[in-house]
Amino acid sequence: MTVGGRRLTCVVGTRPQLIKAAAAWPDLRARHRPVLIDTGQHYDDGMAGAFFGELGLPAPAHQLGVGSGTHARQVAAMLDRLEPILIGQTPDAVVVFGDTNSTLAGALVAAKLGLPLAHVEAGLRSFDRGMPEEVNRVVVDHLSGLLLAPNVEAAGNLAAERIGAGRSSARVLVVGDLMQDLCAATVPAVRDEAAIRGGASEEVRALGLRTGQYVFATVHRAENREPAAIHAWTRILGELGQPVVLALHPGTRQALDEHGSVLPRRVHVVPPQGYRATLALELHAAAVVTDSGGVQREAAWLGTPCLVLRETTEWGGTLEAAGGRAALVGRDLDRALAAMARLAPPKRALAGAVARSATATVPPAGAGAAIAAAIEDWLGS
Repeated sequence: MTVGGRRLTCVVGTRPQLIKAAAAWPDLRARHRPVLIDTGQHYDDGMAGAFFGELGLPAPAHQLGVGSGTHARQVAAMLDRLEPILIGQTPDAVVVFGDTNSTLAGALVAAKLGLPLAHVEAGLRSFDRGMPEEVNRVVVDHLSGLLLAPNVEAAGNLAAERIGAGRSSARVLVVGDLMQDLCAATVPAVRDEAAIRGGASEEVRALGLRTGQYVFATVHRAENREPAAIHAWTRILGELGQPVVLALHPGTRQALDEHGSVLPRRVHVVPPQGYRATLALELHAAAVVTDSGGVQREAAWLGTPCLVLRETTEWGGTLEAAGGRAALVGRDLDRALAAMARLAPPKRALAGAVARSATATVPPAGAGAAIAAAIEDWLGS
């Protein structure tokens, strides 16, 4: 860590935020004095705990241990526990990542205390205010002084909301995608088929998976935990014509149990996997089915066909209309089967996965260096 530099407090709390922080950490340390606060929004070791060691992140300076709960209770607990810590730390800036309740809480406390706030992944919009994440994004962007957009579309959304232009004094910069940097650094290690077994859990190893002969799935959003939604997406997984490896979020597992839902026979449930094992499972799959924006992007960089269990997405560049290999299918079986036949037809899925995994290369975005430099320039101005 640099002797000089600014004191930064980075607020994280979920698995995706740990991935983003890990990608940025070497560059932040080279120019600044960053520390982590972990809200504990993802408190399960499989979801977040093991990531600190795997991704090379330092232990958090503070573990808030908030855990699960309603949005109101979760955010309230974070606000109550974050405020005295930030008062004591008096950082030069607070850095928040993404669109979670941890992001919102970090932004609100920073704004109330008058601390400079930088938002990584600013400007993303699904234009669906029914998503809690969308509300978080909008609020955090309007509170932030430095808005670090992952792409030009996100910057355009901020301009449309008059952030960083006209009356606003906020600064908007396009810095690239941190998750792409980590993916680029990791993909050479997961090209070989052995990667889908080597670093995976015992449950995955027991399946004896082969490249192109399974579908990888994740489901975690609150809207997909309702009884009707569970019935719909489990039916989709059962009709895809391939064995499905479902890395099951603890909250989704609880919803399945509470509603007495029975998964189709060809759906194999495994615990959430580490970062490298997850990337390997995505790369070697015939296709990916997910409601996760992070998994959707990773599939796009890897070239893996992706069925998105949502009606909207903040990552439009991954979709077929933009030249990608992802399709929004919601929870509609006919749309899902049509997308699967189009993107990963049975006669070509195996050969496509074998060829893709052997040659996969992801160009780095350089986001970590751009973010560290942008913060330095912003606080120095």
